[in-house]
Amino acid sequence: MVLQDRAKATRRAIIAGAAAVFEEQGYGNASLTQIAEGARVTKGALYFHFRSKEELAKAVIEEQHRIVLQDGDRIMSQDRSALARMILMCRAFGLQLVQEPTVRAGIRLTFEATAFGGPVRKPYEDWIATMEQLVRQGQHEAQIRASVDPEALARYVVASFTGVQMVSEVLTGRVDVMQRIEDMWTILLPGIIREDFHGDPLSLSGLMASP
Repeated sequence: MVLQDRAKATRRAIIAGAAAVFEEQGYGNASLTQIAEGARVTKGALYFHFRSKEELAKAVIEEQHRIVLQDGDRIMSQDRSALARMILMCRAFGLQLVQEPTVRAGIRLTFEATAFGGPVRKPYEDWIATMEQLVRQGQHEAQIRASVDPEALARYVVASFTGVQMVSEVLTGRVDVMQRIEDMWTILLPGIIREDFHGDPLSLSGLMASP
């Protein structure tokens, strides 16, 4: 059991070290030597857990997706409206981009995936499916207009978030990413909320600033 726990800890350390290197260097410029040094493990220990840089990059993406899903599950379990949960999921993802090196590395690797095995689709497909489920629920709760196509809105939200965080990264290193995500929802909400909705759209977009 002790050896098994030690192996798991070593694997986690390698993924964390790889995330730091991939985030800074990108897939093409990263080397296994740099990753081993960053994780403070020997090359032998690294190769015991991962046979190649490609396998390690995929492990970082999987870990990034696990972190995002874990936060998503927490929000989905909350007693809130579907529309509020859509916004809070974007908030959680934005905070992860600010706070979690593994998430930032995973996102960068997703866009560089053609260098090691083709496009990474599953994280986007999962997120779109969750958003579509929430849109349908929001329509059932009489918050989102019945005329809105759930799949189209789900894809639009995910695409908008992706673009917003990318532009924030380019222009400010994501310093302003939370404000830009809030702006996205402030602009989007009036177009999707039902005409007879009695709440304040600004109070919904203001969830981005929740503690």
